[in-house]
Amino acid sequence: MDSRWSNEEAEAFAARAREEGHHPDLGHRIYSSRLIGQDPDLVMHGGGNTSVKVAGPDGMLMHIKGSGWDLDTIEAPGLPAVRLEALLPVREGTKLTDPEMVALLRSALVDPKAPNPSVEALLHAFIPEAFVDHSHSSAVLALANQPGMAARVAALYGDRLAFVPYVMPGFDLSIEGGRIQAENPDAEGLWLENHGLFTFGPDARTAYERMITFVSIAEAELEAHGAALPPPEPSDAEAPDGLLSRLAEILAERDGPFGAGTAFDIRSTPAIRAYLALPDLVDIAHRGTATPDHVIRIKPFPLILAPDADRATIAHGLDEYAERYRAYFERNAARASEKKIMLDPLPRVVLIEGMGLAGIAPNAKAARIAADLAEQTARIVPAAEAYGRFTPISEPDLFDMEYWSLEQAKLAKA
Repeated sequence: MDSRWSNEEAEAFAARAREEGHHPDLGHRIYSSRLIGQDPDLVMHGGGNTSVKVAGPDGMLMHIKGSGWDLDTIEAPGLPAVRLEALLPVREGTKLTDPEMVALLRSALVDPKAPNPSVEALLHAFIPEAFVDHSHSSAVLALANQPGMAARVAALYGDRLAFVPYVMPGFDLSIEGGRIQAENPDAEGLWLENHGLFTFGPDARTAYERMITFVSIAEAELEAHGAALPPPEPSDAEAPDGLLSRLAEILAERDGPFGAGTAFDIRSTPAIRAYLALPDLVDIAHRGTATPDHVIRIKPFPLILAPDADRATIAHGLDEYAERYRAYFERNAARASEKKIMLDPLPRVVLIEGMGLAGIAPNAKAARIAADLAEQTARIVPAAEAYGRFTPISEPDLFDMEYWSLEQAKLAKA
């Protein structure tokens, strides 16, 4: 992966920030956030987050990505300022509930009308460096979803990265990540098991180029083991005639969001077809998502159909999907500390055997997002399997993400 940093472009963003009455570092923050957001092998569709700490008139401020904002087009309003001194004492206090954490973050906003700060805002606050970047790099995920990677990460990165075992995003990750960073003060980033990568630095370019360097090391590690991530390619085929129209007709008959219509986004590339050709595809496709927050957009597993499936076969496939989803819900809702209401048990991705995949949604935008995430999964999983074994977070952890109110809130902004 190559750095796309341009000093000329960075200074243009800094100059614009000054003209708008902002600190020039916010301009650099917007610029490097966009560099990250515009590379789908770093983040996709609201994923990842970035921050910068600047001196304000009454103390230090942290501009942090607003929850659900897309980095690729982010502007100053998408990086609301919070008072840093209001957040730092939390790391020594008692555990906060989600509502308490949200209330704290909102109370620290300089502009009370600004969007909610990222659910990982506290971790950004606890890291002392000025610029903090977080991505869900495809190459990193192919390795982060391997079991027992702590020693290998240490061998690859030395003390430049500190390893963080999987912890639920939000308050728990902020406390644990902050603790591990404090124990490794010379580290330039955090490797989050099953989740992604944090990098940081004193300026925007350093934090960004550390991200590029560490992702490049992950890419090289995959390649050295014959597991190189295939490049993104344009789709080169269409869905079989009639399959998706039959699927749309049956979805419209079921309780859920598709009564007013169904949009599909069709994809077929060599990488997708290689994924579909995996001999244990059914098992792999039901292990979970490549990074935890994908579950809110593509469900914990896809629907799988043959390209010539007739109405009866499609209906049976949807019945089996719903039965599997209900069982998943019941197993995990039973252990929840609060009552959970099941979301609709209908797929958001269909894998078409031997041919391709399609994102499924009530509208074209959501279908495109689902297809993008499914296509990224189709590139990551064969690489992970070639390297070792694709082992994402456990089903209980995945359920906790899907039914986490702070993740569901992102969909309201989509």
